[in-house]
Amino acid sequence: MLFIPEEMKGECRYTLADNERIGFCFPVHGWQPPRIVRDFISRISFINYSRHYCFALCTCGDETGEAITIFNKDLSKHGIKASSVFSLIMPETYVCLPFMYTDTEEREKQKICEAEETLKEIEDVVRQCKSGIEMLTKGPAPKLYSYVFGAFFNKRMITDKPFSANDACIGCGMCAKACPTENIVLDNDSHPHWKHEGLCTCCLACYHHCPKHAINYGRITKKRGQYYFKLHVNKYTNK
Repeated sequence: MLFIPEEMKGECRYTLADNERIGFCFPVHGWQPPRIVRDFISRISFINYSRHYCFALCTCGDETGEAITIFNKDLSKHGIKASSVFSLIMPETYVCLPFMYTDTEEREKQKICEAEETLKEIEDVVRQCKSGIEMLTKGPAPKLYSYVFGAFFNKRMITDKPFSANDACIGCGMCAKACPTENIVLDNDSHPHWKHEGLCTCCLACYHHCPKHAINYGRITKKRGQYYFKLHVNKYTNK
């Protein structure tokens, strides 16, 4: 799931301090960087850039494909390259295709524990500004998945038209708050409606944040699970 801070909207100009690190963190959508991330990269500019240390970290359910390669190609248009790149395996959240489900609770816990250890390694690399480090899980056929399947997915299958909320909706507005593109409006009864204006990135933040599992993507998600990271962190750490 993807959340966009206010400072990443509109014109994106950043003044860098001497020796300041540049880091990009984003989820993988269909083995590519999400459209809204690529749009953000197209709008950034850095003041005082002088070969500052730059890294990129992407999260995925199982594999990244060539997502980082695509990201670095977009970034190179600004004369910048992420010299160290990482991927972090996290629990599955995309459930809108017949063969895709959330992980079992045991697998979720395993992924989170492994991610915590991987983050320690990444932290060490970034703290020391090490370049040329590649810690990626691309999968067995990264080009096929990113440039064929991923290209079709991101061009043809990113739409909010199948989203709806059923009678279990309690009008809490959590879905609208969770949406990174502000694509959900609430009616007078606080019932959600999707704008259908091409803003949706299909991150499923609305679906997974719904406390009553009232949101569905067509019929396919009616019997699919939900995953909400904060709840699982609390459960696994007893906090």
